[in-house]
Amino acid sequence: MREKATAVLSAVLIAMTLAGCGGDAQEQQNTITVWTEENLKDRMEVQREIAAEFTAKTGIKVNLVAVAEDQFSQVVTSAAAAGRLPDVMGALPLAAVRELEANDLLDTETPGKIINGLGRDTFSGRALELISAGGTALAVPSDGWAQLILYRKDLFEKAGLEPPDTYERLEKAARELNTGDVAGITLAVAPKDSFTAQSFEHVALANGCQLVDNSGNVTLTSPQCVRAFEFYSTLAKNYSVKGRQDVDSTRATYFSGKAAMAIWSSFILDELAGLRNDALPSCAECQGDKEWLAENTGVVTALKGPDATAPAQYGEIVSWAISRDANTEAAQRFVTYMMNEGYERWIGMAPEGKFPTRTGFEDAWDALPAGVDAKKPLAEVYPADVLDALRTSPGTFARWGIPQGQGKLVGATMGELPVPAALSALVEGSLTPQAAAQQARSAVESIKRGIRQ
Repeated sequence: MREKATAVLSAVLIAMTLAGCGGDAQEQQNTITVWTEENLKDRMEVQREIAAEFTAKTGIKVNLVAVAEDQFSQVVTSAAAAGRLPDVMGALPLAAVRELEANDLLDTETPGKIINGLGRDTFSGRALELISAGGTALAVPSDGWAQLILYRKDLFEKAGLEPPDTYERLEKAARELNTGDVAGITLAVAPKDSFTAQSFEHVALANGCQLVDNSGNVTLTSPQCVRAFEFYSTLAKNYSVKGRQDVDSTRATYFSGKAAMAIWSSFILDELAGLRNDALPSCAECQGDKEWLAENTGVVTALKGPDATAPAQYGEIVSWAISRDANTEAAQRFVTYMMNEGYERWIGMAPEGKFPTRTGFEDAWDALPAGVDAKKPLAEVYPADVLDALRTSPGTFARWGIPQGQGKLVGATMGELPVPAALSALVEGSLTPQAAAQQARSAVESIKRGIRQ
């Protein structure tokens, strides 16, 4: 889950884009519109700089438009209806790419040309698998972020607890560290928050729970999934903060020192280290040392449940997509530039959440400064083993549905969020684990019936 920016700028810029611009045909031929979900102010500035350099070298002008992640489905539908799709869309999560595929809005020929031109062997094989359908690349994978379990090392050591890398260890720690002042864990359960879906999928994958089987049948009522629903709800009901916790409240609770564990994306790492003034740790110990919480936080990447044969980790691959109506030649040159000459600065915008999907950039990533108001390489804050695990994680990310060829279904479910709805009802006590799994399965099956194959 990337950090959120206000939606006002996005709405205004998108309205301008949909309205169109004047100019002669030659000028329009040498201009492309690029949407980007990296819409925070500081990252927009970096992207404008890279785009300006691209224009200086190629003569192709770039209209860069900020798009909020939670507005993407709405604005792309409006743009398609108006015949004003952008040429390029950047930082799109897998679900968004599959949503575009489901609605026939993608150029599916050019991404493969870009990948081959840059060298297919320079890309993470797993990243290419996740953005492909039937062997065809739907987009160009640019980078990735990982879902993590954060835990207070000081509290774990004092209680003699092992890192929470299994269901058993995680629940034991949540139970023993849940006191009147500190929750054992803070978990997202808000029904309309994609962060809830991401957090649960991380836990579910860890127990071998899959959305569908290899034949496309929805499998959310499998024993592995029912146990995942039960486990997550037990943590949320008994050891987490009460109420519909979401992406913002879970971070705030952990930062205040009021939770011993949290599930959050790697984008939290610079904030955890006190490098963003608008999201500083607020625990008592943090007042005199902004890095105290980072120094006392352990990181677990992969989790293992009792029904799984191996640990698993949820992760997101974000990509550059080219629309069906694009100025193909100009779009191809732009994406190639962003994945080559501009790549180090692209991942350098937020190295804590932009692990390179191209080989040869590992050493550069290690040295890239993270943060906004203060900057420091993550290697100066976190141990080498943590950074090694993060840097290599795009090669092992697990995801629901996509390996089984059901990417369109994944995109559709992230638009309607049936699993968080069932999970929230379970946590609030109106459903049993089996009933929640059945509700989620029925909702996903209904969505699947409505998808054009």
